[in-house]
Amino acid sequence: QAQAGWLQHDFGHLSVFSKSKWNHWVHKFVIGHLKGAPASWWNHLHFQHHAKPNCFRKDPDVNMHPLFFALGKTLSVELGVQKKKFMPYNHQHKYFFIIGPPALVPLYFQWYIFYFVIQRKQWVDLAWMLSFYIRFFLTYLPLLGVKGILGLHLLVRFIESNWFVWITQMNHIPMHIDYDKNVDWFSTQLQATCNVHQSLFNDWFSGHLNFQIEHHLFPTMPRHNYWK
Repeated sequence: QAQAGWLQHDFGHLSVFSKSKWNHWVHKFVIGHLKGAPASWWNHLHFQHHAKPNCFRKDPDVNMHPLFFALGKTLSVELGVQKKKFMPYNHQHKYFFIIGPPALVPLYFQWYIFYFVIQRKQWVDLAWMLSFYIRFFLTYLPLLGVKGILGLHLLVRFIESNWFVWITQMNHIPMHIDYDKNVDWFSTQLQATCNVHQSLFNDWFSGHLNFQIEHHLFPTMPRHNYWK
């Protein structure tokens, strides 16, 4: 599931086929049928992230501030001055492990994706999602039963969530996070991204998103060319 996530990311960025429509078609299949999520939802969130990375109220990836975490030097000081204590932020490096990685995919994403497609009437995406669940249940129900298949699904999402959150946060959250200052696009991308050491394992484990700087500067570039 994690590797299918990196794969759908490639198709979503139109970086596999030379024709955009081929990327769009296969993107719907990979994220919809192989992962059970809607392509329209991913596009809606991810394109905002690339347009204004780490810009508070414009990048949906940093919407966890200030409800759960205090992000960035500027915003953290602002919370302190205003005495807004949504959470014990001085302990956020401890409770991040409990709230962030384990919970995002199996709890929040799991129900929100269905809310998203129904609210926006994305019926094609809903059909692709249902095809995933039908295939999943037909495959494992005879082997595991109802309780077993629900447990398996939760376990897979739990492991995937830890994997996904660590990869997506490690190369953005350490960087500059602030309100949108209308800085030029190039500088905005560089301020919000950092790379992680290259190795065969890191390339595979992160779907080549250890090259986050190159990815943000050239989002349609095929991932295997980032190192160049």
